[in-house]
Amino acid sequence: MLQDSILIEKQYKKFIKNVCKSSIVYTLKDTEGYATSTSNNYINYDEEPIGIICFWSDIALAKSCIKEEWSNYKIAEIPLVEFIENWCIGMDHDGLIIGTEFDQNMFGFEAEPLELVLELISELKVTRKELNFKGFKGIKDLEKQIKAILK
Repeated sequence: MLQDSILIEKQYKKFIKNVCKSSIVYTLKDTEGYATSTSNNYINYDEEPIGIICFWSDIALAKSCIKEEWSNYKIAEIPLVEFIENWCIGMDHDGLIIGTEFDQNMFGFEAEPLELVLELISELKVTRKELNFKGFKGIKDLEKQIKAILK
């Protein structure tokens, strides 16, 4: 089990690096909505698992999950800026968790959306990659506002 958690953590770090490099995040979508699951790690106030929406940095890994209850889903690309501004912030507001790099067995890393944003910001700073945000005056403004929310 420890080995599994180490592997999942590694895949999460890879997700961050890959999406910052490509500026694309993948998800699965059908006519009803997006690929969802329930958390193994987070519960709500009613002690029920919190909902997860799944995302991938690798299109092949995302495609490998198009089976069983997701067999009618198609790949959808999300630009990184939109993922950060609309998805991560919106999912935090809605009380949802982000699932990254889930595999065919539904194992993946579960991340709190705003914590993920801060990790993406750190990687973007390291790589000196600039993004053109619509609702923020750059990466420093985004970071400042996310940290203020988390206090």
